[in-house]
Amino acid sequence: MAKRWLTRRRHPRRWPSYPDRVPDRSDAPFVPSADELLANNARYAETFADHDLALRPARQLAVVACMDSRMDIFEMLGLAHGDAHIVRNAGGVVTDDVIRSLVLSQRLLGTREIILLHHTDCGLQTLTGDELIDELEAETGLRPSWAMESFKDPYQDVRQSIRRLQVNPFIAHKEHIRGFVYRVEDGCLDEVLA
Repeated sequence: MAKRWLTRRRHPRRWPSYPDRVPDRSDAPFVPSADELLANNARYAETFADHDLALRPARQLAVVACMDSRMDIFEMLGLAHGDAHIVRNAGGVVTDDVIRSLVLSQRLLGTREIILLHHTDCGLQTLTGDELIDELEAETGLRPSWAMESFKDPYQDVRQSIRRLQVNPFIAHKEHIRGFVYRVEDGCLDEVLA
């Protein structure tokens, strides 16, 4: 039986491109995006063709990646909608919530491979220790219950994340765990060996 993803027709991107966008809006006044995004969705829905995708990812793949907006996970890995679960957080760090998502992905939805994606020039590299945690506590009077998980070296943090998965008793499929660092400077992936 041929796997569906081997024969599946890949859909080209159907959403509009925005050549007039300014790459860095940090100095522009804030303008909420929700109304523009709803209009974009209406155009997207007019040609929506992914209504037949299965609930289970076609490649039996889960990707854990940083939330960084410079990383288009589907584009950079050549994935189509329905190919993989994508779990994102700050830094792409393996936290308890990532473990929860991967357990559901594996045990209920059939994934058997995990790819970890960190990247160069990560915002978590700029933090030292618990400085933001301390600031939040000083501002609110409450210390957050979660760890910041900052790191200096994304390559070393990928190794740590791989080890966290390998020793976790709830992760059922550990045979195919690989980690990479995405270079935001040139778009290439460097594999990190644990």
